[in-house]
Amino acid sequence: MNELLLQGLVNGIILGTIYALIGLSLNVIFGVLRVVNFAHGEFIILGAYGAYFAQKLLGLSPFLAMPLIFLAFAAMGYGLYFVLIKRLAKSDDPEHASLLVMFGVAIALGALMLIFFEADSRSLSYTLDPPFFMFGSVIVPTAKLVALGIIVVITAVLAFFLYRTLPGKALRAIIMNRDAVQIVGVNLERMSALTFGLGLGLAGITGVLVALIFPAFSPFIGQDYTLIGFIVIVLGGLGHPVGAVVGGIIFGLTEQTALVYTSGTTATLLGFLLLIGVILVRPTGLFGREALK
Repeated sequence: MNELLLQGLVNGIILGTIYALIGLSLNVIFGVLRVVNFAHGEFIILGAYGAYFAQKLLGLSPFLAMPLIFLAFAAMGYGLYFVLIKRLAKSDDPEHASLLVMFGVAIALGALMLIFFEADSRSLSYTLDPPFFMFGSVIVPTAKLVALGIIVVITAVLAFFLYRTLPGKALRAIIMNRDAVQIVGVNLERMSALTFGLGLGLAGITGVLVALIFPAFSPFIGQDYTLIGFIVIVLGGLGHPVGAVVGGIIFGLTEQTALVYTSGTTATLLGFLLLIGVILVRPTGLFGREALK
């Protein structure tokens, strides 16, 4: 196999798992709450800033900061549900209302980050020894391998939570039939708040991983990750957690392998063409057959 293509495939798998984590947290929120969280990318970048200042002010490494950021973002999401999201559920069209409101939240968060953190790009300061590994002719930075391992662990824990615990099963039941779960005694409001907290907690961790893998971050790039998240969940199927994982890896592989032979702009274009093709063949996404019933 061509060495450059092999390198592109490896990069695609690693970045695809990052995209999958973005899509997974976004999809859980949409599946349970039917909230179009257009501010998801801004929360991701806020998580990156959280790791940056935890390192600067508290001397914590990004890896030690991750659980603290998850807890802080989960608590923020739990509270934000009662302040904002709960009100959206009472509107005549929650999906469109949430899209408009969360788009406003995205603009506000971007502006606040610009005010408090300024426009300069930031990066995390850390060293890993060795800095990279070589697998034959393929070079993989250690940071990417560590991030891949963390993502696999997070995904496994989340899968265990969703498929093996009662709260997780309740969340999946809400995705399948929101009205029926109330008949069997599920506290819909509490589970909804838990879901939004979980989604923002995952967004915070994703921000730390993004800061580990990519060289710099700034208040201006949040919408890029929001867009990637929506591409991933549309590919995999709205409201389907497994679909988000598959969609993220497919999108990452498409983008990175195309980058081997074409420019960055063309590679991005091919990713969008893949999205259009999937929508034309399967409008509900690869795994979305049962998601919106």
